[in-house]
Amino acid sequence: MQHSLKSCCLALLTCWAGALNAAPQHALTLYDEAPRYPADFSHFEYVNPDAPKGGTLRLSGFGGFDSLNPYISRGTSADQLGLIYDTLTFHALDEPFTEYGLVAESMEKADDGSWVRFTLRPEARFHDGVAITADDVVFTFNTLIEHGAPFYRAYYGDVDRVVADNPQSVTFHFKHTGNRELPLVLGQLPVLPKHYWQGRDFSKGSLEPPLGSGPYRIGQVRPGRSISFERVEDYWAKDLPVMRGFYNFDTVVVDYYRDGNVTLEAFKAGQFDFNQEMAAKNWATGYASPALDAGQIVKEEIPNNNTQGMQGFVFNLRKPYFQDARVRQAITLLFDFEWSNATLFHNAYTRTSSYFDNSELAARGEPDASELALLEPLRDQLPAAVFGPAWVPPKTDGSGAIREQRRTAYALLKDAGWQIVDDQLVNADGEPLQFEFLLVQPEFERVLLPFKRNLASLGITMELRRVDVSQYINRLRSREFDMVVTGFGQSNSPGNEQREYWHSSSADNPGSRNLMGLKDPAVDALVEGLVQADSRESLITHTHALDRALRSLHLLVPNWYTSVYRVAYWNKFGHPATPPKYDLGLFTWWVDPDKEARLRGALGTQQDDGAGQQQGDQPAGAE
Repeated sequence: MQHSLKSCCLALLTCWAGALNAAPQHALTLYDEAPRYPADFSHFEYVNPDAPKGGTLRLSGFGGFDSLNPYISRGTSADQLGLIYDTLTFHALDEPFTEYGLVAESMEKADDGSWVRFTLRPEARFHDGVAITADDVVFTFNTLIEHGAPFYRAYYGDVDRVVADNPQSVTFHFKHTGNRELPLVLGQLPVLPKHYWQGRDFSKGSLEPPLGSGPYRIGQVRPGRSISFERVEDYWAKDLPVMRGFYNFDTVVVDYYRDGNVTLEAFKAGQFDFNQEMAAKNWATGYASPALDAGQIVKEEIPNNNTQGMQGFVFNLRKPYFQDARVRQAITLLFDFEWSNATLFHNAYTRTSSYFDNSELAARGEPDASELALLEPLRDQLPAAVFGPAWVPPKTDGSGAIREQRRTAYALLKDAGWQIVDDQLVNADGEPLQFEFLLVQPEFERVLLPFKRNLASLGITMELRRVDVSQYINRLRSREFDMVVTGFGQSNSPGNEQREYWHSSSADNPGSRNLMGLKDPAVDALVEGLVQADSRESLITHTHALDRALRSLHLLVPNWYTSVYRVAYWNKFGHPATPPKYDLGLFTWWVDPDKEARLRGALGTQQDDGAGQQQGDQPAGAE
């Protein structure tokens, strides 16, 4: 009994000491370094605090939608729903990972990393005028864990419990100490209104506009076709430093299209007025038009300083024929990027090698001593290639002749037990190597057809199957695919999300980002080490080690990236001269009244939305 009492007292003293050491902060940083902006800052440097309010931003969406709940796995949610919700903190767009208070007025962290506390602003309100309280934060967290997409259970997996200390204060207690990223992750939590959701089924998709607290509320909803957002005039946070210069459009409209070519033609016809271009061919030639020649359409390349992550053709390791890394490497060798870049992409891209390309986080050359210190204990569980130069895709001469790669690929396949019989690659049981590539974007077919021919030259059959958006999403969630193209975006401070990408715990979760079904104890250990890194230097070393391991496993066929945002827009916008370093910053833009008037005059038409279409009209070519 005395021992139990003593232990209890020690625990209370420890908690009390942690509380004494914690101090309220206006910003959270990953390694407790000083934030860029002081507590009394008036606005971010990458905004125009005097930007005029007004006008419409019309965007395009792909496919359609049947839900206004972006936090669940059921259904397909509409784009831009984040505009209606506020989060506890606001992620600065010119710092790698710093968050300033939004709904939260201040934040406190325990010195040992065992908890984080958010003190809420008393003026924070939902759109119906009801105050945002700690109970709403607790409700949101528990609801996302219990009824949200599986992603949240993994993302917030280190949270033990969340407690409303009083109406204005909420504390998250952690299962373990040392997770420096978790307080910032929790700062990104949207706050949902408890009073609205009581009596409603959060787990089911709905087209009823939900109650929010953000700078916009949902306006008109045309299921599967368009959705509009209306700026909240009395938005409670509009004068906060983190909001000045943001969200200047009175209306944001998203019209949906089911074909990329139709989308581009609709843009040139003025059906919407801003387009971020992903296809190099379109960027090079697709915007040619009288409007471009006259300066009515502007094409602009804006530097993208973000870690580019990895896009690739992902193998489903659950399929028996993809479980041998030699087979995956052989298939990778048969993708001729250099030919595709020259012939299809106008040499606009750089081949992706690393899962953290375009940054200091990418592993290069031989592992250094600090990386080896992490890798050596796992030597028996990792491919030998991890301990040599970081793997990079081989380069071709761009001629389309890949004889050397074909010979190397066939040697790998023979070593794995495959051989060509009657022009077909078969295993020892006579089973052919054939698989299906699941597609939702028709534009990718022109990239995949040459790849398909290269595979066929070694007797491998790849069938292309294109499906609609809903079927595609459902098949991804149920893992009913052989190969797909997807991207694994990375921040400049990777952390908890790596569990969702690569950790064994996420492999069998429907809807997780571990599409390939990776279950590798060595990778698990490297991910956990990365999450627990206690300095920027340590984070970089852990990321290098993880990158080497992932690259050696040949989990996908690496694609390509560009280090600029390619944007085209009708010439009615203004934007800050210096964009944010780590984001496009679209919602720092504004409609320039003088430019809009000149554009209207040049077109000789009423331009309430886009370059000529009235709000709510059916977009040309939409399905």
